[in-house]
Amino acid sequence: MERALYGENGFYRRGERPAEHFRTSVHASPRFAAAIARLLVEVDVLLGHPERLDVVDIGAGSGHLVSNILACAPADLVPRLAPTAVEIAPRPAEISPRIVWRPDLPDRITGLAVANEWLDNIPLDVVERTPDGVRTVLVDPSTGSERPGPVPSAEDRAWLDRWWPLCEPGDRAEIGHPRCAAWASVIGRLSRGLALAVDYSHSRDSRPVYGTLAGYRDGSTVPAVPDGSCDVTAHVALDACTTAGERAGATATLLTTQRDALRALGLTGTRPPLD
Repeated sequence: MERALYGENGFYRRGERPAEHFRTSVHASPRFAAAIARLLVEVDVLLGHPERLDVVDIGAGSGHLVSNILACAPADLVPRLAPTAVEIAPRPAEISPRIVWRPDLPDRITGLAVANEWLDNIPLDVVERTPDGVRTVLVDPSTGSERPGPVPSAEDRAWLDRWWPLCEPGDRAEIGHPRCAAWASVIGRLSRGLALAVDYSHSRDSRPVYGTLAGYRDGSTVPAVPDGSCDVTAHVALDACTTAGERAGATATLLTTQRDALRALGLTGTRPPLD
């Protein structure tokens, strides 16, 4: 998965634009960015209006979200904003020169960090319970054919025991500790402010029996063949990431649905008046 997405000829290294293959809330409506801009204003107030206010878009894709946040932000806030896009793909030519484009996280963040459907693209291993016990699933990168491999590592087994125990032969899990580490790395860089993760997720009491690994290409679901020709993604165990974030220094955490979060920011799905 690492090589298929981020290797030399990986899906994201080729400069693929996410909107050409799948839609997120960022691409569905500019109102999503407006809601995030309102959240940024709230963060600014809570921080006492610092001289520099970071807004960091992690896994920025084409930079659509951070660009729209910059456009939606109040005029009196814009001069203090330090917008950053974290993305390994090449910088699009049309991006505002105000936006810093970098392949890795900043060392320190004071403000708002947004990871919109970033964690689901953090590479991971898939395991399956077989009659001989839990085994790592090995995949032929050219065909997608699978076979049982070695016993998972001690770190993998510890994560499974706590967050995704497998009961019956055929049950599968996606080892989530790389996502936990990724989220902890965001929290560890947040000196003051708020970090927001938006992703398809599941919790320990409702894990999918056969996992969620999927591929996307040209707007359609395709087999998750790790050959670099498609996006490969899996839902996120956000409950596990929450615990990792708290260990990294998060002082408070809220798990909620995107619908409820957007409603709290004043965004609803109500149809506007026809007149």
